[in-house]
Amino acid sequence: MSQGAGKALEDRAAWLQPYLDSPEKQQQLYRRTLMIVVLSQIFGGAGLAAGITVGALLAQDMLGTDSFAGLPAGLFTLGSAVAALIVGRLSQRYGRRFGLAAGFLTGGIGAIGVVLSAVTNNVFLLFASLFVYGAGTATNLQARYAGTDLASSTQRATAVSIAMVSTTFGAVAGPNMVQVMGRFALSIGVPALAGPFILAATAFIFAGLVLLIFLRPDPLLVAQAIAAEKRNGTDNSVVNNPHTLSVNNRGIMVGATIMVLTQMVMIAIMTMTPVHMRHHGHGLGQVGMVIGIHVAAMYLPSLLTGILVDKIGRTMMAIASGATLLAAGIMGAIVPADSMIGLVIALALLGLGWNFGLISGTAIIIDATTPSTRARTQGSVDVLIALSGASGGALSGMIMAQTSFGTLSLAGGFLSLLLIPVVIWSRRK
Repeated sequence: MSQGAGKALEDRAAWLQPYLDSPEKQQQLYRRTLMIVVLSQIFGGAGLAAGITVGALLAQDMLGTDSFAGLPAGLFTLGSAVAALIVGRLSQRYGRRFGLAAGFLTGGIGAIGVVLSAVTNNVFLLFASLFVYGAGTATNLQARYAGTDLASSTQRATAVSIAMVSTTFGAVAGPNMVQVMGRFALSIGVPALAGPFILAATAFIFAGLVLLIFLRPDPLLVAQAIAAEKRNGTDNSVVNNPHTLSVNNRGIMVGATIMVLTQMVMIAIMTMTPVHMRHHGHGLGQVGMVIGIHVAAMYLPSLLTGILVDKIGRTMMAIASGATLLAAGIMGAIVPADSMIGLVIALALLGLGWNFGLISGTAIIIDATTPSTRARTQGSVDVLIALSGASGGALSGMIMAQTSFGTLSLAGGFLSLLLIPVVIWSRRK
């Protein structure tokens, strides 16, 4: 071994050892990590709201048709699938700090590209930029895992919920700044619908810098070192027991299925809501308000949801997710298109059902993985989540163009019922 490599190992041992020796320092780092994640999520939430709120409207204006209005959501969720895989691999190898910072900064570059595409009216640049912008969306979702690396089994869902509830501040502010950012964009010679992407670029870049500068020591690297030390003092036959591996694999499959279904249903209905509202005379401010309430329902109840998932169980909250999404689909189908109250309730239920599914599914995934494989597995699962969102977003425009928003809502609601047999299967021994 070279002198340089030996010194690097000694330096690493020097900063790691206090955390290996002291559970109290581990909890201090756990709390500090949550604070950094919270700050980054506030910025990240503002960044992801742009694509949700005006992505479909921007494509509608540039293409002149509704049939492909769901394509932007499909593209940035497809981009988020690729990014989720890369961010997961980078995090597993180099730690959360490097992986998450790279993802957010890439998303910021994509948002800048969307603004340039609107200025030049270049549809191909728009689609390519939306794909890259998806990296910010994927990273915003994966950041929820960073706070769980040093959490105990009874803190995991709560840790996820703290990260997600902090996203609310930016995610709710984003849609409600649509008009403000639109006026700002016009004042500098940029189309109004590109205004929210100026906010997204700034927000994603700030989120990336916060993590890059402050997420030290890296929680995943510390968790991996702690797990390695515990393995050295235990019987590896217990760790590698086929029954244990089977239970863990089942947990990964169940958690992934719950999150995939909830993501598909939520993206499909949410993507077409702005188009549906514009068709029936609602203004951009009203669209922003409905989407803002929807995003609030996605994230704001997280703290309570996390406590419930830790206290009453993952499977019960997964069932609650399916029932809530069904109620959202039925509500979206039966309320009059000109009813703001009805649309608000439907989209709030849609966000709440997604919240239940994401937090319960995330907790199941964390329970079923170890630090040595956790980030890579989480990244792979988030790929499936993103792909399901991409297919839901891309198909939603075609379904609505051929049928109606009501049909789309009902289809999504009934699809969510598949969560129940999945949960029943997961409880079988």
